[in-house]
Amino acid sequence: MLRQKTTVIWAVIVTIILTGVIVWQWSLAKVTQEAEHYEKLKTFTEVLSLVKKNYVEEVKDKDLIYGAIKGMLQSLDPHSSFMPPEVFKEMQVETKGEFGGIGIQIGIKDGILTVIAPIEDTPAYKAGVKAGDKIIKINEEQTKDMSLHDAVTRLRGPKGTSVTITLMRKEWDSPRDMTIQRDIIKIHSIKSRVLEDGIGYIKLTQFHEQTGAELEKALKGLEKENINALILDLRNNPGGVLDVSVDVSSRFLPQGKLVVSIKGRKEVKKEYHTGNSKKYYDYPMVVLVNEGSASASEIIAGAFKDHSRSVLVGTKTFGKGSVQTVIPLSDGSGLRLTTARYYTPKGTSIHTTGITPDIIVTPDASKEEDIQLQRAIDILKTWRILKEPPKTG
Repeated sequence: MLRQKTTVIWAVIVTIILTGVIVWQWSLAKVTQEAEHYEKLKTFTEVLSLVKKNYVEEVKDKDLIYGAIKGMLQSLDPHSSFMPPEVFKEMQVETKGEFGGIGIQIGIKDGILTVIAPIEDTPAYKAGVKAGDKIIKINEEQTKDMSLHDAVTRLRGPKGTSVTITLMRKEWDSPRDMTIQRDIIKIHSIKSRVLEDGIGYIKLTQFHEQTGAELEKALKGLEKENINALILDLRNNPGGVLDVSVDVSSRFLPQGKLVVSIKGRKEVKKEYHTGNSKKYYDYPMVVLVNEGSASASEIIAGAFKDHSRSVLVGTKTFGKGSVQTVIPLSDGSGLRLTTARYYTPKGTSIHTTGITPDIIVTPDASKEEDIQLQRAIDILKTWRILKEPPKTG
């Protein structure tokens, strides 16, 4: 009995010692990590001090610190950025639906400033800027190593002023200049009409907070025209609010269907499912996409493809499958940080790869006819005859 008690006591002592060692090692690792952290910051403060003392011109601490933060964010990925207070305030402008500029959404692809999509009925759209165009210069300033924020700042400006952009396109032998007059850019997210043979058509140009309600209104209007099939046009739609893409999907997919999941480095995977929409629209459906379809557009295209809800027609999408979180900072500035990636219902990452349509139709610049739209119409007519979507692959 005594031997048994002694064994138990020693077991407790060993457990306490082991627990203490583990906690001590964890604490030591944490302290070591923080020490390394501050050791690297020591180099930064050393450089800051040397610049303040020896640089040829006097510089403000704020400019140096902000410049260092910008450089740190630029080293991560093209979509992470630092916004000084005045820029952080300006960021709200676009979501309100009106701003001064030429009307293009831009991103960085393969290290080059690239047009994601021109916004319909804007100066850039009317001037002939196309999705996929590479922006080589803005007002003769090279865009290589230019941040997205700096590019946007240079493109925007008061109504009536002009900006010259130098573009390179696949079909061109050399870059070309376009001088475009800025205007107030008003974003209208939805256009709808009835095409031939009772086929409804809805063009979604962007996803903002009112898109779901605007879509519902458009669908009800088309129903009054007795449509029997639908084309959803997501071409040149650069995306927008994640929740809105789920809201849009909820009108065409049954309740409870997985639309998209997101996962960060440490976060548990978060899933977004279709909600209980007031009405579920189950028309035969074709979705049009191209290289200007990005972000939220790709979420919808990926969900519809994985759930076999529609036939995807067009060209491969842009491939922006990352999630940016906007974080306000204490001095009024802000941080836009990539914190996660999107995954389609079948677990496919669209980041950099995009989504390949079921039926690839490349536009023909020599023809006035929209051959992608015409192909969508033909598919729906065939669908109606066969009573099932045409085979793809």
